[in-house]
Amino acid sequence: MDRTTDGWISGFTGMVIFSGSLPATRVAVADFDPVFLTGMRATIAGLLALALIGLLRVDRPRASDLVPLAIVSIGVVVGFPLLTALALQHVGAAHSVVFIGLLPLATAAFGVMRAGERPRPIFWLFSGLGSALVAGFALSQGGRASLVGDGLMIAAVLVCGLGYAEGAKLARRLGGWQVICWALALSLPVMAVLAALTWPPSFAAVSGAAWIGLGYVSLFSMLIGFVFWYRGLALGGIGAVGQLQLLQPFFGLALAATLLGEPVSLAMVAVTVAIVACVAGAKRSAG
Repeated sequence: MDRTTDGWISGFTGMVIFSGSLPATRVAVADFDPVFLTGMRATIAGLLALALIGLLRVDRPRASDLVPLAIVSIGVVVGFPLLTALALQHVGAAHSVVFIGLLPLATAAFGVMRAGERPRPIFWLFSGLGSALVAGFALSQGGRASLVGDGLMIAAVLVCGLGYAEGAKLARRLGGWQVICWALALSLPVMAVLAALTWPPSFAAVSGAAWIGLGYVSLFSMLIGFVFWYRGLALGGIGAVGQLQLLQPFFGLALAATLLGEPVSLAMVAVTVAIVACVAGAKRSAG
């Protein structure tokens, strides 16, 4: 298997894992304070990351890696989880898909600025068309808009795109799982204090669904998904593999249909096929 194919398989796996993140966050913030949720998910993932670093005796990052790792931490460990958790108090998970559709474009743009990638002009055409299709589909499904919620989601997309690009650049040398583990370890002291300061007086009213949501975003969204995602971006190209996130909302809807029995519309199938075509076009033109 060549590096590019390996990268796309890894990136696809990460994207599928991430597809449950926003619904799980939406469920969790129903019973948890969003700031506590952000601190707690990062603390749980950070402790697991420290255990992996210790068990596998990973070499320490260089001094020159600390600033890029801090950017990764700010982008994907703190920024995106906190901003989306706050936004989801104002907008629904379905409405947030509009902004997730912009994430591949943001990732590709930061890939140009931070990692020196130079996709061909036709790549931007496919990427923009794919983002427009995702946003258009999400808007057609309705959803409650909010100036505050929308602003928070835009900020979340920007910091996440930066964190993806910076992490993928580091992963080319350190490895995907090492990057996210070190980023989590670096942010652990701050996030543990944040979780402690916002610790609720009682967990009696927390539902089982909220606990499952916390577990998912801590283990899968915060750690396991990034192991595959950063590996995919590093091997297959930040801009190209990043386009896989155009499919993330539709995997989330498919998951809801499978587990919850929600209907799948013909419009969803048609848009998904069109998105697949855009991703394939972006893949071929990203060089």
